[in-house]
Amino acid sequence: MAATSLDWAGGAACRGSEGSLFYSADSAERKEDRLEREQLAKRICAGCAVREECLHAALERHESYGIWGGLNEFERRALTRA
Repeated sequence: MAATSLDWAGGAACRGSEGSLFYSADSAERKEDRLEREQLAKRICAGCAVREECLHAALERHESYGIWGGLNEFERRALTRA
């Protein structure tokens, strides 16, 4: 898969979902609100047929923000350090 290819995105479970669920709409988001929002997003990712492709694309592009492939930016960073 090429680094710029997003052919898999058409089959994503999040397609059509509110973007603010996967990305914070507020830079001053409270920790509790962030955790709740991320858990909702991750539930969508858990049943996604293209979750692995999504995570791979995020890792290739060094996505700095948001939930991708069921992981937030901190979890993705930890994964790349392992």
